[in-house]
Amino acid sequence: MYLDSASKEQLQQWETEALEQYTAFKNMSLSLDITRGKPSAQQLDLSNDLDGILQDDFICEDGTDARNYGGIEGITEIRRLGAEILGVKLEEVIAGGNASLTFMYQCIHFSYLFGFGEEGSAWRNEANVKFLCPVPGYDRHFAIGEEMGFEMVNIPMTSEGPDMDVVEKLVASDRSIKGMWCVPKYSNPTGTIYSDDVVARIAKLGSIAAPNFRVFWDNAYAVHDLAEEPRSLACIIDYCREYDTVKSVFQFASTSKITHAGAGVSFFATSEEYLTEFKKHLFTLTIGPDKVSQLRHARKFPDLASLRAHMQKHAEIVRPKFAAVIVQLETSFSDSDIGSWESPEGGYFVSFDSRPGLATEIVKLAAETGVKLTPAGSTFPYKQDPDDKNVRLAPTLPKQAELETAMEVFIVCVKLASIRQQLAKIG
Repeated sequence: MYLDSASKEQLQQWETEALEQYTAFKNMSLSLDITRGKPSAQQLDLSNDLDGILQDDFICEDGTDARNYGGIEGITEIRRLGAEILGVKLEEVIAGGNASLTFMYQCIHFSYLFGFGEEGSAWRNEANVKFLCPVPGYDRHFAIGEEMGFEMVNIPMTSEGPDMDVVEKLVASDRSIKGMWCVPKYSNPTGTIYSDDVVARIAKLGSIAAPNFRVFWDNAYAVHDLAEEPRSLACIIDYCREYDTVKSVFQFASTSKITHAGAGVSFFATSEEYLTEFKKHLFTLTIGPDKVSQLRHARKFPDLASLRAHMQKHAEIVRPKFAAVIVQLETSFSDSDIGSWESPEGGYFVSFDSRPGLATEIVKLAAETGVKLTPAGSTFPYKQDPDDKNVRLAPTLPKQAELETAMEVFIVCVKLASIRQQLAKIG
């Protein structure tokens, strides 16, 4: 189906066929939701043994009673796991509650109010604060920037990660740029794995940027592989040690999509000096994290190998769902000029680009059938996709049959919106 070369009569015939299919779906009174990347109940069941795993033994390896106050940095044994995930030293990581987003939000606030390191480094002292945002990207990141009133700057994504020529030019020339968001492995939503060269160049930014510039390295999908022999992500901290830029990178990860999303453990890693500063601020905020939950996770995952074995079980559940999405897209659009998409090797999303100007209409058409998609524009700062073409698909939560139906609806909506746009174009 090549719209640009089709006659008006052919387009009208395609529109009639698509409209018949669309009307049939509307009459089914569907109620399907593929808006957010939540684990399915089957995935959550993989960690039900967390309940009771401690068997009334709440004593940590250093003798701490996990049921009591204190331990602002988290228990040693879970921090050790976090250090393995992020490739850092034990002294460079702390552990918190279920959401790494909380650590990110706190780091943004502390950077703005107090600064890290040298006196006067607080971002509130700046006339303007800019953040680089690889797009399409993660809506929660952009929501933080929008709430803080930062000026967010779109950075185009390539197949290897953010366009580093653009990034380096901006960072070197504009001292008001104070940060950059990154989801380096299976980027949300494109599924991109940053290449070794991109990781190295990001690690080097601290040597050319403003002194209080920070990379927010959200490694949310570090172990969320679909492939049996997954590609690895270069360890950014290794490059940082080489370039003496360790302080420029804040790393984050969590178990939220590994165990129970609402009862997991998060990690924050940076230099020992900056962690000491961060913990001083945390001391005024909290008496300590949920160490009982941390101890449960440490008993379930004594090392990275046990965690990876657990994630293979996740992959067995999730892999068929991603395959169903990709198969339907390839079957419907591989021989057309209607759209393009990524085939991720892991993570939680599939990114689809329609013809420009159609994402909003596609989401609207789907909603009218009872299929909820991520709102158009969500993968861009301020919810403004300049081309109105990106749609994020989240395959993990629905049951297989529900997902396949939702994709059938999505494909019909894409076709109908695209055909109508082309008909309007040719008049």
